[in-house]
Amino acid sequence: MSAATHRSRRSILVGLIGSGIGGSLSPAMHEEEARQQGLAGVYRRIDLEALGLPPSALPDLLTAAERMGFDGLNITYPCKQAVIPLLDELSEDAQALGAVNTVRFQDGKRIGHNTDWSGFKRSFEQGLPGASLERVVQLGAGGAGAAVAHAALSLGAARLTLFDVDEARAASLAVELQRRFPAARVEAGGSLDSAMREATGLIHATPTGMAKLPGMPLPAELLHRALWVADVVYFPIRTALIEAAERIGCRTLTGGGMAVYQAVDAFRIFTGVEPDAERMFAHLQALLAQ
Repeated sequence: MSAATHRSRRSILVGLIGSGIGGSLSPAMHEEEARQQGLAGVYRRIDLEALGLPPSALPDLLTAAERMGFDGLNITYPCKQAVIPLLDELSEDAQALGAVNTVRFQDGKRIGHNTDWSGFKRSFEQGLPGASLERVVQLGAGGAGAAVAHAALSLGAARLTLFDVDEARAASLAVELQRRFPAARVEAGGSLDSAMREATGLIHATPTGMAKLPGMPLPAELLHRALWVADVVYFPIRTALIEAAERIGCRTLTGGGMAVYQAVDAFRIFTGVEPDAERMFAHLQALLAQ
């Protein structure tokens, strides 16, 4: 039997666990790429909000998915860190970041991966080439925040200042990142106004701006034209932050690229098949235009 024939007979069952994910485009992206690859792919949303379940239901949901024959799961807000104690192994990236967005069920084991950081890095390289990384301010130090901060420092950020509603979480992440990237200067907290005045770039990594949490993550008057602005939120693709930044002439990066490229890497983990990244990006653009 040829590899192509074998692959055409394979079925892939994966899902997404998170809260308020009714608008997620991950199912459409994964199922279409599976179809293009000759796979029978099904991708299910497991929405805590829609099911009326608290995040503490995560252990039961993982067990249920495993027993029902899922090949893996994507994990999103608010479960990217809570899932870690429930796993058997972590990839090097997930271990370093302390956050998981992709779980593969394989050989009786639950293996956690993080494709958020690589997805953001690739999106940034393509969408903001030449952007100054001299002084970067980041809002959000949760699971997504840990990933994109790692990506920013991997890209060469010289100074990174983290802010989070949970100040202890931001401080803890700053210490860990400073250890991992000793050549950079990583700090947490202080005056947001002062940090923004000196910043060359802003990364937004909180849920604010999502369809279910509309609004701005910081006062619009703190934005200035010399700043680039990158958002991780992609639904809606044009968040209030992105629109405010564009109005004053900032270079911007929507969350669409990160959404695609983290999905590209997750698809490879789930299936063992190399996806077509350009095709997946084009498909997301088409979905967002609908």
